[in-house]
Amino acid sequence: MPLRPIQIHDTASGGLQPLRPEQSGRVRIYACGPTVYNRIHVGNARPFIVYALLKRFLVSQGYAVTLVSNLTDVNDKIYAAANAAGVASTDLAVAMGDHYRADTDRLGLGRPDLEPLATTSMPAIIALIEDLIGEGAAYEAEGDVYFRVRADARYGSLSRRDVDEMDQGEGDDPVGLKLKQDPLDFALWKATKSGEDVAWDSPWGRGRPGWHIECSAMAEEALGVGFEIHGGGNDLVFPHHENEAAQTRCARGRELATIWMHSGMIELRGAKMSKSVGNITPLHEALDELGRDALVLLFASAHYRQPLNWADDSIEQARAGVRRLREIGRRLTPGLVAPPAPSAEEKRAVPPSGDPGLDGFCAAFSEALREDFNTAAALGRLWQWVRGANSILDQGGELRDDQLRTMLDVLGLANLLDPHPSDGPDAAALDLLAQRQEAREVKDWARADELRDALAAAGWTVRDGAAGAELVRTEGTR
Repeated sequence: MPLRPIQIHDTASGGLQPLRPEQSGRVRIYACGPTVYNRIHVGNARPFIVYALLKRFLVSQGYAVTLVSNLTDVNDKIYAAANAAGVASTDLAVAMGDHYRADTDRLGLGRPDLEPLATTSMPAIIALIEDLIGEGAAYEAEGDVYFRVRADARYGSLSRRDVDEMDQGEGDDPVGLKLKQDPLDFALWKATKSGEDVAWDSPWGRGRPGWHIECSAMAEEALGVGFEIHGGGNDLVFPHHENEAAQTRCARGRELATIWMHSGMIELRGAKMSKSVGNITPLHEALDELGRDALVLLFASAHYRQPLNWADDSIEQARAGVRRLREIGRRLTPGLVAPPAPSAEEKRAVPPSGDPGLDGFCAAFSEALREDFNTAAALGRLWQWVRGANSILDQGGELRDDQLRTMLDVLGLANLLDPHPSDGPDAAALDLLAQRQEAREVKDWARADELRDALAAAGWTVRDGAAGAELVRTEGTR
């Protein structure tokens, strides 16, 4: 069975581009990770979740996927934070890297296949700088090395900016400005300066790499050149990704990636969430407050390219969605607990529900994801499926959970269909339900209403259907 076509928005072209793997059926993704100078916030977590879910979707479609996400563990921000805390920069980076892995592990979406560190990638970084010098695209100046921006005829093509109107953000370094041949040039290697407590030997003296060259080298070392998707937040388009693309073009004569995919920011009351602004919610605190299920559902509720509103109403909607999915899970008949390993064709097949309407919603779920990984639209189809399933169940029908589980698994939320310790009614609630049924049988409606109210006070809603009465946990009472 041929792989179905998938389109993803490419920042460089400004439109949807078909996913065309260089090697049939294999997709390579490099997603820029955080600089580890502090605990990450929910804004940092969005790219982690987007690309973890993208991998899950592609695997569900039969692709073999390699996801690489780096950690920047040497950087001006790390030096500054370490100096302020009175600790070694290496110790700070290790501690924050450990926190990052622990915090993102709690999302339950698995880890990237590779998570390279800048500090352990120095040979590849130095070799790439040497190649750029050899190509005439970089030059050494008093222990620093700078990339010659005008050496790349396509510079600015990713961010679609005029080269003369660009600012690399290095204007606060007066020494660097004096050493640059052109103010547009940017640092590939920086000689050791006061306040920097870690450095590496290089052909240009002791120092450490610039930020942009780190990712070009780590991506190439892990995935080669010309891989399928390079991702990150849209705040990285310029200068970081523009510079990555330029470095690889000049050193290798080809594009680093085929598709440049960028996720939107998280906004708090309309302002981008960032450490510099101070309007941040640390990921570990958000997980403590919301739980991983509501957090992942909240992130999936917005198209990855659009801003995600971090507000009380959207958070409560995510919580309600989790409760709604747990409720439908209690009503569905479980499928196979441990099915045999599916073939590639079976992975791409959606199990039939027996109802054409539900099958259509499930097919539309996958179609929405194939069209620029639109999780918001896919969730819309999933909720249509839930409404249709509830209607069938209310009429005394029976449905298996296979189809809903297949959709939720793509979103990392299939666990919501598993039994929950607090899902089932206790013996006291079941006794009240039995008494209510007895009262209804003898047409003692006042007594039946009294027992219904007692169940409501205990946190249970009575749902009467063709198959009899059942107890459903009232929203917000668990």
